[in-house]
Amino acid sequence: MRKLIGTGLQAIGAVSPRLGGRLAFGLWRRPLARGRVRDSELDVHTAARVEAVDGGVLTYAWGDGTRPVLLVHGWRSRASRYAGFITRLLELGYSPVSYDAPGHGDSPGPIVSILGHQRIIRALEERHGPFEAVIAHSLGVPFALYAVKEGVATKRLVMVSGVADFGYLADSFCRELGLGPKVNQRLRREIERGYFDGDHTIWDRFSVATGKTPLLVVHNDEDDVVDPEQARVLLLNYGEHAHLHPTTGLGHSRILQDPAVIAEAVAFLQDSDGLQDSDVSEGLDLSA
Repeated sequence: MRKLIGTGLQAIGAVSPRLGGRLAFGLWRRPLARGRVRDSELDVHTAARVEAVDGGVLTYAWGDGTRPVLLVHGWRSRASRYAGFITRLLELGYSPVSYDAPGHGDSPGPIVSILGHQRIIRALEERHGPFEAVIAHSLGVPFALYAVKEGVATKRLVMVSGVADFGYLADSFCRELGLGPKVNQRLRREIERGYFDGDHTIWDRFSVATGKTPLLVVHNDEDDVVDPEQARVLLLNYGEHAHLHPTTGLGHSRILQDPAVIAEAVAFLQDSDGLQDSDVSEGLDLSA
């Protein structure tokens, strides 16, 4: 289906990049499918205290409220995907907090921009924070990092399979559908107008910025959704405060359920220095 859509958009874009960009924007902003709670997640999901913020966005909390850890999911995902993390965090006395993004999971739509996620995360901080750590996956990474950049307090950051360059969202979408540079530019203009009042600076404004919070970057060498090169961008911006935990063979989604990844992430949260030097250069090749 996606191949057919791409072929149609290519043909339209060749005649009218403006129309192609407008149609691409309509597809770009729709998840098309909502993640369902998996059987393996059900016990954790049903154990959560469910509340709402920001006009009906469903939020989830576990534990007694001490040492809160915020979990931010990605595109077409939901809070329950963190079931393995939640179980381990609870065992160690943390209190996980998460939410189903608008238009995802059980939260009503439509989807919101990075500014909407900033507002939701701020509301969760006011209710549960400050956070011991923020853990994010995929598209949740720029949402989480921007909220922290704008003042949400946390002691640690764990970013898994994350997008660092905001423009990557448009570029990878167009690349997947075989859309050329003219349609890409029109798509960017539609995103600017549709969500940000025509602000052309968003591509720099919402990309990862230099940070000093201890950061663990987890990525996989076989990630076919977010290029591992995005991990390099995170590492370069956080410099000495960043640490890489490379993985292999997990792809983009299974990495979030991998016991070794969960163990490494939780160990990083507990590490008083925030760095574990043994894993800095193993596994994931970012030298290219």
